Amino acid sequence: MIVAALFVREDSHYKSMGLDCYDLQRDARTWPGGCPAIYHPPCRSWGRYKTVAKPRPGEKELARWAIANVRRFGGVLEHPASSELWRESGCSRYGIRDQFGGVLFPVMQSWWGHRAPKETSLYLVGGDVPDLLSFYTDDIPSGRIENMCRAERERTPLPFAMFLRDLAATCKVSP
Repeated sequence: MIVAALFVREDSHYKSMGLDCYDLQRDARTWPGGCPAIYHPPCRSWGRYKTVAKPRPGEKELARWAIANVRRFGGVLEHPASSELWRESGCSRYGIRDQFGGVLFPVMQSWWGHRAPKETSLYLVGGDVPDLLSFYTDDIPSGRIENMCRAERERTPLPFAMFLRDLAATCKVSP
């Protein structure tokens, strides 16, 4: 099954994994749908640093667009655990399936090699929450996201990208 990866960096690992990728130049809003996707909408308008962030015009709307499309086509949406997107979209409680068949669950990107813990929530529509015990580690890295360059903060570690690809591939596409 084809899986799309939306809102990815130009140097994204997804491009070498054979996914249908949409970076800034390709514009995720042109994606026609029809298959599950991995959504990485910009988070700076939604996260704990939103008061000092400098989002592009219309950037906040991209996350709302992503929520609507993951609910329509299935897949997984990744955003910070502290994102206000979760509350606004009605998926603010972990482990509870919503009316769209989606479920929110927490992960730490450090489980897949990120230098900082990077508390993240995943919203999965059309699939089953995986057993995360095989990924869990209580060895929390000391790196701080605030001290990393933009590219390192944004880049999805390859093992995490592979996990998200495999997870999205299990999602059923709505007609």
